Amino acid sequence: MEMIPAIANYFGITIDELFGYKPDRDIKIDAIIEKVNSYHIGGRGDDKWVDECLAIIREGLIEFPRNERLLITLAETLREAGWRRHKEWVYYNDEGFMQRNYDVHRKNEYWSESIKICEQLVVTANDNTIVTRAIYTLVMLYRNLGENDKAITYAERMPKIEHCREIMLSWAADGKQEALYSGDLLLKMARHFSQQLVCGLTNNVHHFESDMPIEKIKGVISMFDLLCDDGNYGEYNGDLIELNLYLSRLQWERGYHDEAFESLDKALEHARALENLLDGEEHYFTAPLVKFVKCKSGESERIAEGLPQDWPMWMNPDYSQVEKEIKADPRWEMWVKKCMEK
Repeated sequence: MEMIPAIANYFGITIDELFGYKPDRDIKIDAIIEKVNSYHIGGRGDDKWVDECLAIIREGLIEFPRNERLLITLAETLREAGWRRHKEWVYYNDEGFMQRNYDVHRKNEYWSESIKICEQLVVTANDNTIVTRAIYTLVMLYRNLGENDKAITYAERMPKIEHCREIMLSWAADGKQEALYSGDLLLKMARHFSQQLVCGLTNNVHHFESDMPIEKIKGVISMFDLLCDDGNYGEYNGDLIELNLYLSRLQWERGYHDEAFESLDKALEHARALENLLDGEEHYFTAPLVKFVKCKSGESERIAEGLPQDWPMWMNPDYSQVEKEIKADPRWEMWVKKCMEK
């Protein structure tokens, strides 16, 4: 019995973990976080369930005060609540670059509370994963408040891209396992590259004075085609939905109206493919470079129905004129009807 603490310490685990025991405390905390996550407020465009989620976490913290997992969940929920309730206010300055409205953002009480919690967790949290999540939130929110020096200081604490987990895993394995990690890395890099490219485009309004954004979006779409050359995009159908919705807006704006509706139909195709994937079964990617990667599963969902509300996915530059024009075209209503079909 005297050896047990030393053995647990050797493996860097608790005595409970050594014996495979999960205390009621951890089970309750898991249940609280799982319930909050079930609302998926990070993926919503409205503020529905914000109050419910915050109440659930705050009640949990009464029972388990200073619990790191509940605190980071509260901070992240507050971050999302701030966007849902107050939105992110941006405009283009005289040089055409995107600028955030710091005066408005500093009045966001959700973000202020989130920052306080994350600042505390960065100093006190024992779990490095929680520290990383706290830093991510601080970088995003300090940027929105115009405190860029603080945001950059926190960002510089993170590892360089070549030291990220996904790259390390691809280097750590051999054979089939290496192929699995390499495929997963390629898919995730395609996702983050596409998101960063959109950010680069929307950062300057002058980019939209030519067809250049259209060609760039087509380019990142083709990157997914390169990896999933058999048409099985797995959960990355979701990324292709977003890209095609945005592409349709850009095409319409530049006068390519037929192509815009082709992109809308493509977004709908990807929505149907994603719905078929959410059938409770186990699925894998099948293209050569990614065929050992397991697709993310989930509950059945009517994704296509939400496409008209999600269009054009990214809001910048201002799309109000494009919206009036494209929705006046009879083909828009026809597309909406197809989205609603079961």
